[in-house]
Amino acid sequence: MAVSQPATFNEEWSDERVYAYLNHLPPAGVDADYHVLYNAFKHMRAHDFERLIQKFIEDGRNLQATNPKGQNIEEVIAEFPKQRTPFLEILKKYA
Repeated sequence: MAVSQPATFNEEWSDERVYAYLNHLPPAGVDADYHVLYNAFKHMRAHDFERLIQKFIEDGRNLQATNPKGQNIEEVIAEFPKQRTPFLEILKKYA
């Protein structure tokens, strides 16, 4: 049986941990900026996502980057009804 790490909730993420998402490499055929945004959305809480977005924009990255289907991150997030509102509000704030 594998040893698993206990779940932790509401832990504070350091800037280093948040900003590490900016360096995630995309799979072949996926825009790097879209990949960063999608992974951040899937793994971060909204307030950490906002911290990432601030740095993302400071770095001159593209908030309108699209996935291979031609969808930008706002369109993809809109497909997740339970968690979309705070993330969409953040994106609108920085658009």
